[in-house]
Amino acid sequence: MPAGSEFWYIPLTMADRPARVSAAVDRGSERSVRRLQELVRVARAGEAATQALVAAALDDAGCRVETFRYAPRDLALPHQFVRDGEEAGERTAVVGCLGDAHAVRLLLFAHPDVEPVAGTERWRHPPFAGVIEDGRVRGWGVADDLAGVAIMVGALDALRDAGLTPRGGLIAASSPSKRDARGIVAVLGRGHRADAAVYLHPAESGHGLAEIKAATPGLLRFRVTVRGRPADTREPEQTPFAHRAVDPIEKVAVLAIALRACADRRAARVRHPAIEAAIGRATNLQLAYVHAGAPDRLGRASDTCVLAGSITFPPGESMESVQAEVAETLGAAAAGDPWLRGDPPTLDWLFGAAGAEVGRDHPLYRDLRGTIGAVTGREPVLNALHASSDIGHPILHAGIPTVGFGPRAGDLSQAGGHDEWVDVAEYLQAIAVTARLVADWCDAG
Repeated sequence: MPAGSEFWYIPLTMADRPARVSAAVDRGSERSVRRLQELVRVARAGEAATQALVAAALDDAGCRVETFRYAPRDLALPHQFVRDGEEAGERTAVVGCLGDAHAVRLLLFAHPDVEPVAGTERWRHPPFAGVIEDGRVRGWGVADDLAGVAIMVGALDALRDAGLTPRGGLIAASSPSKRDARGIVAVLGRGHRADAAVYLHPAESGHGLAEIKAATPGLLRFRVTVRGRPADTREPEQTPFAHRAVDPIEKVAVLAIALRACADRRAARVRHPAIEAAIGRATNLQLAYVHAGAPDRLGRASDTCVLAGSITFPPGESMESVQAEVAETLGAAAAGDPWLRGDPPTLDWLFGAAGAEVGRDHPLYRDLRGTIGAVTGREPVLNALHASSDIGHPILHAGIPTVGFGPRAGDLSQAGGHDEWVDVAEYLQAIAVTARLVADWCDAG
């Protein structure tokens, strides 16, 4: 036998797998587009109707399907917290399983959230019609994230149509995410585990298959409340006495300056090469909200002033250390002001999520990058800028390496856009990428 001739004996089902998968995606392209349009139409009826459609599609694809209800408030979240606005009711998750239940190689997940409808008067297209125009499917939630759910189901359809059956285990989860639903945490909490996970979601950056999410910065949101003191007078117009009041707006300005200086110190000290390469710094702080008084009471000092904002920090830095640094900064600033020293500001943490990442040398990242390159003709780059991404949940809660990707999309409704859309060509390419990745990781034959 000639040296190296062992490569001539690769089983045909492995050698021709990519071509078979791509051909199956092409044959089923019209069905895949119709499914995405149908998800948009059904979304008007809410989460239960959407998940029922997903469950039926997973069943048709040959999955063992489980639908369950859960309460987000009951989930254990050691790496995340929500102080206000946490989801109070129950949500619905759907899980489909294929192959060996005891040796699960890959977990696919996407979120089918149907958010309250608002702002549709700005839409040029009917939000629940799934209109196709200029190579784009448009609809409410189509990019965030009905497309991800449709890609997941479409990939399983393609494998079936190609005559390929995953021998290694596969989990496909349609798990809510919006309003702190954390459905993937609920799925993991039911004991579902895998060697690796892929989050199917069009990148909010709009770059589509040119990017892979493999790192997510941590995120903290905070609120600082400062008390003031009106002037000691009975006069309804207190401006003549303003020098005798303590204006909390002026005191908040002291704290804002201190926080900005803290942000700059952190940017000079805290490092993460991938994030720095993209935006020049690995950590940031944004002051986004300030409130005091009322527009019809301009003649008196406010009783309180509220300042709020958020902080991003790289994977590897703990929430607790960042929180401590902010608290120390505010404490030092208050100590230098006689009023704040006697009546210190109140610091409340509203939300927190730790950062997480998968190295670019990890087999999951390398395989996904190579598969996207083979399907699209161009290798994607790392997107490390989506803070508090759902890729963090499997990594942090179950130690499962996780990456995310999706087709080109834009004008997301939940980001203030209208006529939300997904590129049809990249949507079909994403199905091919997902099917080929499943075929390889789950040894489909």
